[in-house]
Amino acid sequence: MTAALQFIRASFLIGAVLLAGHASAQEKVTYNMAWLPQGSSIGVIVAQELGWFREAGLEVNIVRGYGGTRTANELDQGQFEFGYVDPISLVLNRSNGGKIKMIGAINTRWPAAICWVSNRLQPKTLEDIKGRTLGGGSASPVHNVVPAWLELNGKSRDFIKLMRLDPAVISGSLVEGRIDLVECWKGSDRVVVQRTAAAAGLSVGWFDYADYGLNAYGNGFATSEALIKSRPDTVRKFLRNAYRGFDLAIANPEQATDLLVKAFPVVDRAIALQQVKEIGELIQDAPVRANGLGFIREDRIRATIGFVDKAYDLKGAVRAEDVFSNEFLK
Repeated sequence: MTAALQFIRASFLIGAVLLAGHASAQEKVTYNMAWLPQGSSIGVIVAQELGWFREAGLEVNIVRGYGGTRTANELDQGQFEFGYVDPISLVLNRSNGGKIKMIGAINTRWPAAICWVSNRLQPKTLEDIKGRTLGGGSASPVHNVVPAWLELNGKSRDFIKLMRLDPAVISGSLVEGRIDLVECWKGSDRVVVQRTAAAAGLSVGWFDYADYGLNAYGNGFATSEALIKSRPDTVRKFLRNAYRGFDLAIANPEQATDLLVKAFPVVDRAIALQQVKEIGELIQDAPVRANGLGFIREDRIRATIGFVDKAYDLKGAVRAEDVFSNEFLK
């Protein structure tokens, strides 16, 4: 073998070793979206599609979820590293001995509302929905949240009627007039309710809970205390790049939506675009803007825990200081 060939072979072997070393250095983590792909997880999807996680040494697997409660419980059990978790599911998990924390806000205010078909109802105040029927999933938190929220507004817990339904038929039941009200979430299923109504030539109106006394966080990033203790740098890398993705989505929702559809081609682009734009509004918290995206305010997290405590009669079982951390946003 000539000297030149020996040099080429040695260079090839060195390169292969370096590439193998780079591949093995990628740290594998899984992120659970808590539901199907949608605008709520756009920051993670953007960071994945643009290779930012990979540049940070993370190999991120993005998976669908099956609702907040299951996501929180499986996160606590170590089935994945990060999840999109709502404060109700997080607090209930901790009240049962779980050890997960919110490590960054996404919905900096409660994103849900009570929605109706405007062609049938035109309520101006809460008093105008008295006695109406609201449909919610059989296991949905709405059955606890609405009575507690009504009390915040000086109404009795049975001010409106609550009906348990299969989640798959709720929007259709509203449009067909079998129920008067549904709960709809900005950045998530509100656009689906609007589209379902529009297909029938109808329009939708709503009362946002946040406009009527509910000072609370919605969903955010959560992880386990075990991961926080054992792999703090992993938590920082994940959050840094996920919020970088949200920054891009705020600045350019069209580009972000294209990346979402590229990653998950089954997604309806028009629905996803509205979700992305709405999440871009929800993730920004003007009073703490200087702290950057994701910062969790102590006053609002305490109000959140207080509301969940009341809604589920937890009797102070969970303390606010145990459920959140801003440490990994720095």
